[in-house]
Formats: sequence, C-alpha cells, structure tokens
Amino acid sequence: MDTQVLIVGAGPVGLTLAVDLGKQGVRCVLVEKKAAPEFLPKMERCNARTMEIYRRMGLAGKIREAGLNSDVPMDVFVVTKMTEPPLLQLEYPSVNDARREIEATPDTSQPAEPYQLISQYTLEPLLKSVAESLPSVTVMYGTEFLDFEQDDQGVTTRVRRLDGEELSIRSSYMAGCDGGASGVRKRLGISLRGEGNLLKLRQALYRSEDLFDRIPLGDGPGRGRHYHVADDQASFLIMQDSTKHWTLHAVVESDEAMAAQFEKVVGADVDYEMLYVGEWKQNLLLADRYGEGRVFLAGDAAHLVIPTGGLGMNTGVGDAIDLSWKLAATLNGWAGPNLLASYEAERRQVGDRNVGASRYASQGRRKWRSQWAPGFNDDTAEGERLRANLARVADAEQRKTNEMIGAELGYRYVSSPVIWDEPGGPEQLFRVYDPTAWTGVRLPHVWLKPGESINDTIGQTYAILRFGQNSEPVDALVNALKKIGAPVRVMDFPDSRLRELYGCDYFLVRPDLHIVWRGNALPRDPQKLAAVATGHPVDGMARHHGPL
Repeated sequence: MDTQVLIVGAGPVGLTLAVDLGKQGVRCVLVEKKAAPEFLPKMERCNARTMEIYRRMGLAGKIREAGLNSDVPMDVFVVTKMTEPPLLQLEYPSVNDARREIEATPDTSQPAEPYQLISQYTLEPLLKSVAESLPSVTVMYGTEFLDFEQDDQGVTTRVRRLDGEELSIRSSYMAGCDGGASGVRKRLGISLRGEGNLLKLRQALYRSEDLFDRIPLGDGPGRGRHYHVADDQASFLIMQDSTKHWTLHAVVESDEAMAAQFEKVVGADVDYEMLYVGEWKQNLLLADRYGEGRVFLAGDAAHLVIPTGGLGMNTGVGDAIDLSWKLAATLNGWAGPNLLASYEAERRQVGDRNVGASRYASQGRRKWRSQWAPGFNDDTAEGERLRANLARVADAEQRKTNEMIGAELGYRYVSSPVIWDEPGGPEQLFRVYDPTAWTGVRLPHVWLKPGESINDTIGQTYAILRFGQNSEPVDALVNALKKIGAPVRVMDFPDSRLRELYGCDYFLVRPDLHIVWRGNALPRDPQKLAAVATGHPVDGMARHHGPL
C-alpha cells in the first residue's frame, strides 16, 4: 500500500489532519488500533480558535449541531454538594450569548467563532464520517501500528490488522498522532520532559436522564458546565454535551467507590448508570523534538497538559493545521526545506507555552482547594469562616482555568524560519488577548459585513492584503511567489477603518492565516520575502528580521 501521508492515531488530532489533507487532495491513510471510536470521557470543549479552524474547514456548523445546545449557560460553580447553595458562581455566556457579543463587535478584539462544548466521543465519529467521505483519505480502524523505517525517499511502516494480518505501508511522510503513550515517539527515541504523575484521579462517566432537567436541586446551583466540589478528594462534576451524561473526577480508593462519590456529590435521589471508570494522571510534559526526518509528532504525542485551561486537544488541532498545509506544499513541489522544518520551530514553542498555561491554571485550582480543612462543612462560626475564605480565594484562582482567551488566540510564532520577524512584539498573555496584527500571529478577525469575517475571504493560498487608499502595485511580490510555484492572491481593503485596525498598509498572510510580513512600503527585495515565506533558504540565514 502506497500513500503520500500515513497518520497513526484517529483521535481528534489525527482525524483533523486527515480531513484537512484530504480537502487539499493529498492522499493519506489513517490507521487506528481500536476497532471504532470509543464512548469515553476525554476532551469536552473546542475553544474559540479551534472553532475558527473548523469554520475554515467548513465543519463549524456540523460540530455545533452535534454538540451542546447553544442556549445552555457555561457557568462554573464551586459547591459543597448539588443540593446546597453554591459557594461561588462564575458566569460565562452560552454559545448564543457569546455569538451575539461577537456579532456586535466592530473591531478585532473577538474571535470569529465562540467556543463549543462537544465531547470527544461525539466529535470523533463526526470527524471520522467526514474523513471517510473524502476520496483521497483511507481510514483503517482495527489496525495497530508496529514499527517503521525511514530513508531519504519515504517511510515504510508495518501495521497489524485485528485478524493478525500484517501490512506494509509506504508513505512519503508519517505523522504520529497516537497520544501520550505514542509508539511513534518511542520508536524515534524522543523523550517527554517536565512534571509527570502530579496527581492520580479516577474518572467515571454516568448516564442520568433526569439530573440536568431537575437542576437546581433544592437550594443548589443552577445549570452550568462545571461543578467543583470543595472537599479533600478533588471532586469535580462535568456536564457532557448531551446533558444526559456526566463525568466525575475524584481521588478515591476504588472504582466501586465512584458510584458512592457521585451520589455524595449530587446529594439527591436521581436515576443514573455508571458506564465507565478509569484512572488518569496529571502530567505537564513536552517532547524534546516534534519529529525526525520524514516523521512528525502532533497532539498528545508531543505535549501532555493537565485539562485545566482546556489546552490539550485544542493545541493538537493547531498542530494538525500547521503540519497539514506544510506537508501539502512540500508534496506539491514548491516548498523549500525550511517550511517543514518550521513545524517544530513554530508548534513546539506553542506546546511549551501551553504547558506553562496549564501549569498556571492548575496551580490556581490547587491554591483554592488547599483552603479546605476539617470542619469545613460544620454549621459553626469556624465552618462559615472556612467556606467564606475558600470562596474568596476561588473567585480569583478558579478564573485562571476558565479564562484562557490569550492562550487560545494570542500565540505568536517567534524566530520562525518562515516568518519575517519584527523586533519587539506584544507580550503573549494567557488570559488577555491583544489583537495586534504583528508578524507571526493569526490575522485578527474582523467583520467585513454581517456573517463574513475577513478570514473567510482568504482561501488556501498566500494572500497579499492592501489596506487603505494609497496601495501600490504588488506585481513583483506576486510574480516572485508564482515563480516559486506558490498559490497567491491579492486582496484590497480600502476602508480606512480597517487600515486603522490592522495598523499597516501591506500584509503577506500564509495559507494558515498567520502573518508572514507587514509594512507601510512594499518590500525592496520581493524575491527574498517570497523565498523566506515558502521555506527556501536565503543567504544562509536561519531566520529573518529587520527592514526588508
């Protein structure tokens, strides 16, 4: 079996990579050890940046239709149990409310899409069906990765089917999207470094037909997304996308104890069935490298974070999109060697940053949880003091988990070999998004008209954007890119309001919407800029910055 790209692992990251490659006409084979997508509680939210990516892929509508109803609030509560008044309520908008705010925003301070709560066991089958509909994609569940060898021309991979049959797949490139225990990473000899086994918890999935409909229970909290229980067992109840399924995390001694823990947290007689129990460990780990030769790592194979902050799967989707267009460009023959090399240069820094963001969020959660002490639930003055103190600390610290818009939207590729660096640049904050249109960031979203983002108008090409009234001809840069073979289009935005928002007259934007270069005058050496943007070495320089 021959293909252009072999993808190992059919989680959301591997499936997103397969779909995006398939939509570009790249032949790829996706292999997955399990026989079918599993009904297990893993990721539960596509953040705003991921939904922008899926919007660009034409999938946002399908994902919203499959996920949580758009009118359900996303509030987060700290509680003693579900039948008692909450100690703290942090209000966050439903998708409908967030969309209304986004639609009414005239500047670049908002994403084009709000987040979407959707469980991995819902997202995976959806992406699988899309991948299977693409003629250039072959999806092979029940196929275990065994080993590989690579040479200058490609990769030869051995896999085994459920019936024991072994196959050899020859590909030009391979992507290991096979999770934290990645066999691809291990066979490359790449280590994960950081903080491992920080905390071991049990996780259980329950089906309850009536719990959501009965909320609030007694004097308990209203409907929301997360219910953190103030106790000494790290109990945490999560509403899943159907509202009929719930996940509970807790530090308990046995699987059987998770049923009693659910009843204790809920505090009321509700019908339920416990569908699954498993253990998981909190890790903050980053791969030393994101690949070697013709083999690349993406998603949890390259970085493991604590779910606080929601940056695990969402970071992996960003990996997939960065790798996808660079593989397609290379296979289409116009990319220089720096383009694929830039995958690690760009995405590993994002992985490192998001490991840090997850650490920041989890430290906040540990800080407020540390305020619990014996006597916390007593009907005494001391119990009241303990509860008030924990609520006060949680009001500051829990927000670190739920407010990560800077990490989601504001990441910037620094010192990339395919970005023309500018000195300085905005600080990359976790909780605050700075929509400055600096080189290396994704082009900030703004509405051109109701329902049409500026980013909707840019296809899978390089785009030269001209803002304002005094735009000069850009033929030299267009011709330089076309000579290399790269697809390019020119787009004019004469509206002075847009020129003020973006801050420069000219931009060169990549197919993944990240800004390669900007300026108020056309580049003096368009051939050099075109070479840098497409990954061709220039004058032996590893990176490019300063005036052009």
